[in-house]
Amino acid sequence: MTTQKAETPLPLKQLVFYALPAIPLAALTLPLYSFIPIFYAESLGLSLAAMGLVLFFVRLFDAVNDPVLGWLCDKFRPTFGRRRTWFISSIPLLMLGVWKLFWPPADASVTYVGIWTLVLSVGYTCAILPFSAWGAELQTGYQNRSRLAGAREGLTLVGTLIAITVPFTLGWEDPTTFHGFAMLAIIIVVTLPILAITAIRFVPEPVEHTKQTVGIKNGLKHLKANKPFKRLLTAFFLNGFANSIAATLFLLYTSQRLGLEELRGPFIFIYFLCGILGVPLWAAIARKTSKHRTWCYAMVFAIIVFSPAPFLPEGSVMAFGAICVLSGLALGADITQPAAVQADVIDVDTVQSGEQRSGTYFALWSLATKLSLALTAVTVLPLLEWYGFSAAPNESSSVVGITLLGFLYGWGPIVLKIPALAFMWNFPIGRVEVMEMRRKIEA
Repeated sequence: MTTQKAETPLPLKQLVFYALPAIPLAALTLPLYSFIPIFYAESLGLSLAAMGLVLFFVRLFDAVNDPVLGWLCDKFRPTFGRRRTWFISSIPLLMLGVWKLFWPPADASVTYVGIWTLVLSVGYTCAILPFSAWGAELQTGYQNRSRLAGAREGLTLVGTLIAITVPFTLGWEDPTTFHGFAMLAIIIVVTLPILAITAIRFVPEPVEHTKQTVGIKNGLKHLKANKPFKRLLTAFFLNGFANSIAATLFLLYTSQRLGLEELRGPFIFIYFLCGILGVPLWAAIARKTSKHRTWCYAMVFAIIVFSPAPFLPEGSVMAFGAICVLSGLALGADITQPAAVQADVIDVDTVQSGEQRSGTYFALWSLATKLSLALTAVTVLPLLEWYGFSAAPNESSSVVGITLLGFLYGWGPIVLKIPALAFMWNFPIGRVEVMEMRRKIEA
């Protein structure tokens, strides 16, 4: 088994090959968490509240499933490598889940949505945990981790643009025809195995710095003792909840609050395109300051940008376009800087426990993301329906429901980003602390 020396910067070729699977993974992630409920509500007439409840129960399953898979990802050590083996083994399950969920029969029920969301969610967890841990362990330097996270998350945004462009170009109004999500399913099912095989062929398994293994009880003690991890996890959850509200309500806000349904695709495309453009900007700021402070600057910027959203009048093309551009730029930091900080807090545990448990930590971050999405599904969507809002075709929404939609979309994220900002502003791990931890780990 080939390995990459811990302190050697990853060659550009290997960096690209490692990051490429992020494209199809992202192409399925955004629809899974944001578009699919809208697709099933608008095209098949399913209840948003009912789907929100089903998605909530899927996330409850994830609450048990994700930590177990993360633990197995750390403990199972095949010859080919614990990260690469888990990653490539997950691909068939992912392909099946995408095919069924993105290309449903015209009579698909809420139960159908629940079953195949569960399958796809499990497959995604089996892929993203080793994939993320693989990257965190390939690079150990403070800035090298930012470089790798920037490459992976930059291509994540490319995959997100594909997930936007294809459905909105082909449409999804008639589920009996070949629609946009069916085309997206074909793209993912074809590209995912090719790019995954390329990655495991050309990118080495990282060096493992485990000195001793810890049991479940002691492992939990080390998790509880890792204060930087708990601060980051809390901020990550709050910020993820904020982003999930904006992502889930984006399509509804654009069409029913602003009356710009025909511009939903262009607006969201501009948003994620500006996210890609923002990645190098925030990376440059992080080199001058720190990763956690850069993330905080981006959250402050996003709070300012989102504040006027509830008050935009119908037809506000230019004003909402400006919000999409500026909040998209903030997204560039939102997805790259926390990912780079995550690897740093894992080092705290490695020093204390003696075992490199990246899979466990990324499982908890994945769980935090899913729980934030579940809270959105089980609170925001039913709340809108309770006040007379409907996404179903040929049904009108109440004035109160439309007004509430505007405030939830614009100010919901602000309320959650403010405490996340407070948790991260004086984060205790920076460049010097990482260097000292790596010295201890590699001694």
